[in-house]
Amino acid sequence: MGAATEATRTEVVLAGYGPVGQAFVDRLARDGETLALRHGVRPRVAAVRASDAQCAPGGDGPLPPRSKWEPLRPLDETFDRTGARVFVQAVPSSPGLRERAVQEAVTALRRGIHVVTATKSHLLTHWRELDAAARAGGSMIRISGATGAALPAGDLSRTSLRGLDCRTIRACPNGTVTFVLDRLADGDTLNDAIRAARLRGIAEADPSADLSGEDAATKVRLLAALAWGWDPAEVRVRAQPVDGSTAARALDAASRSRRLRAVAGASLAEPGIVRVRLEETEPGDPLHALTGPEKAVVFGCPDAGDVTVSGGRSSPVGAALALVRDTVEVTAPRTGFG
Repeated sequence: MGAATEATRTEVVLAGYGPVGQAFVDRLARDGETLALRHGVRPRVAAVRASDAQCAPGGDGPLPPRSKWEPLRPLDETFDRTGARVFVQAVPSSPGLRERAVQEAVTALRRGIHVVTATKSHLLTHWRELDAAARAGGSMIRISGATGAALPAGDLSRTSLRGLDCRTIRACPNGTVTFVLDRLADGDTLNDAIRAARLRGIAEADPSADLSGEDAATKVRLLAALAWGWDPAEVRVRAQPVDGSTAARALDAASRSRRLRAVAGASLAEPGIVRVRLEETEPGDPLHALTGPEKAVVFGCPDAGDVTVSGGRSSPVGAALALVRDTVEVTAPRTGFG
């Protein structure tokens, strides 16, 4: 209890209260004491902002019902009122919300408020502007929730590969398409495989971004930006989709003990290009070993050896946990082994 009392109280403003935002609020309320004991920091949601309304939770209690929320106030005013140290974004990655997402992130960063985001859209188009705002304000941006939910691939790209001379990134970062390909290999039609993914809560109502390769390419664009300093807005994408003709390829690969995978890749030998290919993988390949909706990223380091990270749940809870991890990372006191 003494460690919890001495823990640094961190006020958080959350933008977005869909499934990910709700899971984030629930996790902080549930795990606050544990975070304080283990990491010396206790994040607290001081305000939640939706599209046209906001609320201020009472202490560590639950949020008031939506009918009790007040009209949306200017973001600067919310920051002043709460004394926020972290601004968390859990708004959908849609083109219509991009400008608001970037404007709010820049406002926070220039004020010295750290930004933790699961929103991808503005990272793809305004990477340089966000970086400049963070440098001007002496603040940090963390994007684990945008690069693979609970899979810590973003952390590896950003810091853990320093000095290892990473030359390539090879990934299956989209659990939906891996699940669908495995179902096709079992004899399902594409429509049946998509239906099964939806029933299990793996696929979105519209899985087109998954099947086209767009989502996998987006995540590798962000990983390459972290690892090599690429500007995602300048990266060209060449993607091979999963479509009606893919089932025959998946069955043929399975007949030879191989597994068809949608592999997103980037290489320093091809600057500014991300490719998503349907590849046959063999036993021994970390991407071959994936089952169902699992994800993996292989970082190719010629002298150090490949570094592989796999697992990590693709779900609102998985994304929320990534937001919690990043919030702790930017605020926890660091001494000794910490």
